[in-house]
Amino acid sequence: MKYDYLIVGSGLFGSVFAYEAMKRGKSCLVIDKRSHIAGNIYTEEVEGINVHRYGAHIFHTSNKEVWAYINQFADFNHYINSPVAVYHDELYNLPFNMNTFSKMWGIRTPAEAKAVIEKQIADLHITEPRNLEEQALSLVGRDVYEKLIKGYTEKQWGRSCTELPSFIIKRLPLRFTYDNNYFNDRFQGIPMGGYTAIIEKMLEGADVLTDTDYFEFRKTHPDIADRTVFTGMIDEFFDYCYGPLQYRSVRFETEVLDEENYQGNAVVNYTAREVPYTRIIEHKHFEFGHQEKTVISREYSSEWKQGMEPYYPVNNEENNALYEKYKALADKEDHVIFGGRLGQYKYYDMDKVIMAALDCVHEEFAE
Repeated sequence: MKYDYLIVGSGLFGSVFAYEAMKRGKSCLVIDKRSHIAGNIYTEEVEGINVHRYGAHIFHTSNKEVWAYINQFADFNHYINSPVAVYHDELYNLPFNMNTFSKMWGIRTPAEAKAVIEKQIADLHITEPRNLEEQALSLVGRDVYEKLIKGYTEKQWGRSCTELPSFIIKRLPLRFTYDNNYFNDRFQGIPMGGYTAIIEKMLEGADVLTDTDYFEFRKTHPDIADRTVFTGMIDEFFDYCYGPLQYRSVRFETEVLDEENYQGNAVVNYTAREVPYTRIIEHKHFEFGHQEKTVISREYSSEWKQGMEPYYPVNNEENNALYEKYKALADKEDHVIFGGRLGQYKYYDMDKVIMAALDCVHEEFAE
């Protein structure tokens, strides 16, 4: 069978494109190298709990069009992301707000908090930050940096903050209100029933093949479709001809616990460097569950190597320059569309992925 579109990857970008193409009467074959659809937003039910297998995915946006679009496929609850940070035996609210500062310094008012931070910054005498550590210190002072930024960042990047460039942190949000809502966006929530059900609805009417590697598949099916939407790694598509781009990977250790409530919050960050994982997710709290058991996932950040699952592009100057070389090759591909965080080598929140996919649809169909 011949299709109008071969869509490589069943995450949000590929699935939105498939849904919109099928609405316009196009035939789509969707393939995914994993054993399931939905990419990194895949959720699976364990003990009656929708488990985010590839890390916490909290939908948030200020884009009314995107919010209306995603609500076609699911009802969203009123979950508000309010993470907690653990530093040794101390516990703090995130983002950095008056609850954080009150606990850290025993103060009550915004003026007191600002005075502490401003004094710490002034005492450091940093005028031209030479690395991420100095940049963060010049923005938030020593206490917030040492307890809530340093260790967590070093685990995320796998190297010392003094070895990371300052431009990685352009700003650090300091909120002088008692508000634990991590996001500033107008719309926020978790789809009731999990994310996989959303993708299932998007892909209704498409032919779907899982456990299917694109590079093997195209050897035996070179003419299966007129156009290809590729959401995998752009450097892999071109056989790493300029060398591999850098990514960070994440490993998850998930377990079922025979207790109702393990940590009392969906997201708890562990900011001390000596704790090997970056955070623990307790999945039931995303949907306010009261199941007798609970499921937790510990997240470990690591350097990506070929054969591992890439999660985050390392968008420093060197990698961005290398990506531009691959993009120049991609722009010459008449029958291939590159999309998503791996195809465009860009970190996207879910709402931005949807918007990018819709923009691609409008361009593809000249609307």
